Amino acid sequence: MYKSFIKPLFDFFFSLTAIILLSPLLILVISILAIQNKGKVFFFQERIGKGNKPFWIIKLKTMRDLWDENNIPLADKYRITNFGRKLREWSVDELPQFINILKGDMSLIGPRPLLPEYLPRYNSVQITRHEVKPGITGWTQVKGRNSLSWKEKFELDVWYVRHQSFGLDAKIFYLTIVSVWNRKGINSSQDVPMMKFLGEE
Repeated sequence: MYKSFIKPLFDFFFSLTAIILLSPLLILVISILAIQNKGKVFFFQERIGKGNKPFWIIKLKTMRDLWDENNIPLADKYRITNFGRKLREWSVDELPQFINILKGDMSLIGPRPLLPEYLPRYNSVQITRHEVKPGITGWTQVKGRNSLSWKEKFELDVWYVRHQSFGLDAKIFYLTIVSVWNRKGINSSQDVPMMKFLGEE
């Protein structure tokens, strides 16, 4: 009942309410980004969702388009703007993902959606993380996010899939608010770069 009806209903109405209430903030942030990034406000990237189906995740653009002489993007630390870093610290760059939730691509809480190139690298246990919709936040995020190894992340993702409940989601929601307020853990990718998942060693 919770997984199939209550959670999707909550996701939809919570996301719709959040977009309406946060619209003044989003308009201000989007206006600043439009000036800084020459009109480029959003960042789109293909990710994998429930049932291994691809979708386009939406984020606010926090980095400039800078490449080296070989036309390879420079490291994140050289491209992220000061304003973009602040947006990440407060997880504001993730807010457009409420649109992904309204579209049915994502949930508020679940394993973070990862890149399509990782699909053939999962083992038979790791790939079960795709039995639920990916989330804006999740059990792995409140447990350490990029400070964890891929093995630890997948173990936490699979554990969440097997133990998903209203109580667990409520706990993750609370811990996410605490982490964002303390500006640590949830969005620390500028400090701890995410290494690509290359498969089991």
